[in-house]
Amino acid sequence: MPAAPLHDVADLSLAEQGRRRVDFAERAMPVLGLLRERFARDRPLAGVRVAACLHVTPETGALARTLVAGGAELHLAASNPLSTQDDVAAALVVGDGAGSGRGGIGVHARRGVDRDGYAGHLLGVLDSRPHLLLDDGCDLVNVLHTTRTDLLPGVRAGGEQTSTGVLRLRQMAADGALRLPMAAVNDTPMQLLVANRHGTGQSTLDAVVRATGTLIAGTTVVVAGYGWCGSGIAARARGLGASVVVTEVEPSKALEAVLDGHRVLPMAEAAGLGDVFVTTTGNRDVLTAAHFAVMKDGAVLANAGHFDVEVDVGGLEGEAVAVHRGVRPHVDAYELPDGRRLLLIAEGRLANLAAADGHPASVMDISFAVQALTVEWLAGAELGAGVHGVPAAIDDEVARTKLAALGVRLDVLSAAQSRYLSSWQA
Repeated sequence: MPAAPLHDVADLSLAEQGRRRVDFAERAMPVLGLLRERFARDRPLAGVRVAACLHVTPETGALARTLVAGGAELHLAASNPLSTQDDVAAALVVGDGAGSGRGGIGVHARRGVDRDGYAGHLLGVLDSRPHLLLDDGCDLVNVLHTTRTDLLPGVRAGGEQTSTGVLRLRQMAADGALRLPMAAVNDTPMQLLVANRHGTGQSTLDAVVRATGTLIAGTTVVVAGYGWCGSGIAARARGLGASVVVTEVEPSKALEAVLDGHRVLPMAEAAGLGDVFVTTTGNRDVLTAAHFAVMKDGAVLANAGHFDVEVDVGGLEGEAVAVHRGVRPHVDAYELPDGRRLLLIAEGRLANLAAADGHPASVMDISFAVQALTVEWLAGAELGAGVHGVPAAIDDEVARTKLAALGVRLDVLSAAQSRYLSSWQA
C-alpha cells in the first residue's frame, strides 16, 4: 500500500473501528454505491485534487471513498470540531489498498480542537493546491479569499452544501469579491427536501432527546426560523406531541407556519413560553440576555444553524452566577441569579452533529450523491466566477436512482400526454 498523504488525526490505531462504521453506513447508501461503481470504472476525476471541508462522519467516509474511486486526490478537513469522529478520520487515512477508493486520503481533523487548530486544518488541506473545493459553511472559500489568495489561480471551482455557506457566497458575489465559480449544492431540490427538511428535522430532535432526555410530548417547542430546516424541525416536534411556536422575520414564511398550524410570535413573547428552543436562522443573536431573563427553569437551548452565533453564549455566561459543565453528555447548565437553570446543548454549536449522529445514512446517501455528481460536473465545466445552480439533470438522476433502490415505480407519460403538455393549442 502506498504511503498515506500528509495528515493530522488523533489516533491511527482507531482505523479498523472507523472502517467498520463506514461499512455499516454504506449499507443504507445504495445511490452512492451505484455511483461509485461507475466512478471506479470511468475514473472521471483522475488527476483532480479536491480539498473538502465536511463533517468527518461515517457517511462522509462513504463520499470520500467514492471520490477517490473516481480518481480524485482528496484532502479532507473537518467543518466542525465537535462533529469529528476520530475513528473515521483514521480509517480514511489508512484505507485498505490502492485503487479501491478506500484510503489514501489526507485527513486533517481531530475532535475537540480549538479555533487555532481548526484554522490550521483548513490550511493543511489547502496546502495540497486543490483544483476543486467541497465546502461546508464557506470556510475554505473564506481562507482562499483572505490568507491564501496565492492559491486562487489554481482553483477551478467548488461546491457549497449549506444554507449559511450559500448565503455568504451570494453576499460575496454581490460585493464583487467572489473570484471562483461556486455551485450552490444546498439549493438543489433533493438537498432542500431530503437533507434540510427531513434530515435536519429528525436529527435535531434526536439530539435534544439524547442530550437532555426530554419528553417532547406536552412541551412547547420554539423554532426560530421557518425555512426548510425549521419547518422540518417544527413538523417532527408537533408529530411527537409538542405545541410549536415559530418566530420569523419574513412574512411569507410566517404565513406558511400559520397555515401549517403553528403559532407565530416574536421571540420576546415566545421566550417565556418555551420548554425547548431550537435556532435555525443562519443569523446571529437569535437568543440573547433579554430572552434568557424570562425563560422557564430548565429550558433547553439548541442550535441547528451552521455557526455557533445564534445563541449568545457569551451573554448567557455573563448572566449566570455559575456554569455546571457536563450535567449530561453535551449539556451545560447555566445557573441564573434567581436559581433558574438553562440547559445549553453542545456549547451552542450544531446540535444534531455534536450531540447526536447527524442525518441518517439514507439521507446523506442522497445529499452526497448530489455532491459527487456536482464534483464530476465541475471537473469538466467552464464557468465564470459567481454562484451557479446545479444542473437539474443531476437532481433527477439521484431521485430516480433512489426511487429504484426503494422499489418505487413511476407512471410514464403517453405520447398524447407529452404532446398536450408541450403545446398551447387544444
